[in-house]
Amino acid sequence: MTDDEFFDFCQQHPDLRIERTANHEIVIMSPTGSRSGKRNARLTFLLGKWCEQHSQLGEYFDSNTGFTLPDGSVLSPDASWVSAAKWNALTVEQQDKFAPVCPEFVVELKSATDSTKTLQDKMLNWLSNGAQLAWLIVPETETAYIYRPGQSDPDVVQGFDNELSGETVLPGFRLRLTELR
Repeated sequence: MTDDEFFDFCQQHPDLRIERTANHEIVIMSPTGSRSGKRNARLTFLLGKWCEQHSQLGEYFDSNTGFTLPDGSVLSPDASWVSAAKWNALTVEQQDKFAPVCPEFVVELKSATDSTKTLQDKMLNWLSNGAQLAWLIVPETETAYIYRPGQSDPDVVQGFDNELSGETVLPGFRLRLTELR
């Protein structure tokens, strides 16, 4: 499918979560369970609170947002942030579809039906397409993996009594992992 055909296909199936790999394979994901949905809503809310206080820096997005990455894949992170410079450089038409931009910050929140290995590979894909900070959060093991460009392995944070930092990408943003229990 072309980009426009893929966008139209997704619009025809709004009840499905659909992504496309760099090889143009279509991936249909099942809805998450209620507890995962609660965690994701909380995560998006907390990112949104930070963004509202720093609105001049950029825009935040929820898990329904697809981005067309430089490698041709169309992915939807659970939460993400795009700088104002990148977002404002897009046309309204580009913003209305799957914006051709890689968010600087992405979060993937593992649900019960997800594979940790698949999500770890997805995090590397985010980095190779331009993400500057990526978090993979695995609630069942209370583990967070922090990915940054140029690092061969992610930093691993064990225990939800810890806090993650938005570092220089999201200055001042802190996520207390207890918020996701």
